[in-house]
Amino acid sequence: MPSFRLPRAARSLPLARRWRSAVVVCAFLAAAGVGVGVALRLSPAGAEELAEGGLAGQPPASSVPPSSAVPSSAVPRSPAAPVLALPGPVPAHGRGSFGYDDRAGGVLGRAGVVRRFRVAVENGSGEQAGAFGDAVQRALAGPGSWVDGGRLRLQRVAPGGRYDFTIYLATRDTAARLCGTGGIDIRKGGVPYTSCRVPGKVVINLDRWRTSVPHLVAARMPLDAYRLYVVNHEVGHQLGHHHEGCPGAGRPAPVMQQQTLFLDGCRPNPWPYLAGKRYAGPSL
Repeated sequence: MPSFRLPRAARSLPLARRWRSAVVVCAFLAAAGVGVGVALRLSPAGAEELAEGGLAGQPPASSVPPSSAVPSSAVPRSPAAPVLALPGPVPAHGRGSFGYDDRAGGVLGRAGVVRRFRVAVENGSGEQAGAFGDAVQRALAGPGSWVDGGRLRLQRVAPGGRYDFTIYLATRDTAARLCGTGGIDIRKGGVPYTSCRVPGKVVINLDRWRTSVPHLVAARMPLDAYRLYVVNHEVGHQLGHHHEGCPGAGRPAPVMQQQTLFLDGCRPNPWPYLAGKRYAGPSL
């Protein structure tokens, strides 16, 4: 340690006060020497850490691991897989009576004749008329629906209003009865299977509404897309369109193809209009 001398003013003080001054000066020099030694022993990295406000051996505040710095709500999550079919049993029959969506909807389409329809759900089916009405509205609004041609408009009306046809959601037994009155057999393997249209009635089979069909589930067609298809297909019959075939392997299936029964090499498609143009297959 370097030698030192008391300042001249301190040497003129009494002996006791000189000793106190010497102790203070020694303590100051000792502390300064320690500080210099630390500064000399720090590596450049350590000096950078201190300059950033951290301590040697500990990360600075900006180095906190992302897992603890980012709230869990901000971490991206994988999108949920699409629902292909709903689980659980489907009622085979209901009460045979219907509840109606009591809301009038806006006019769908930009030009053409207006066709008005009601929406009804069988009581005891476990489905709600409002939810079914919303799904029908999405299907018929498009883009891609029948109103895209510019020659037709559609409007949902409340009960008591003038209407041209009714769209029913019915259990399979009731659907078979409604379709049978128009001479249409919807059975497959002895069980009411498909949906149908008879004059003034578009009948959607609850079994298909809830579970789609095995080959479309295997093709990964979301249940929501199947619902768009089955509404547009059966309403297409009400509008005067007939069944069509697959126009070629790998191409989209026409909406008037019986996709509930087969694809014939086509890909599932719920819309009668694609890219703004009517999409059709060969007449059957």
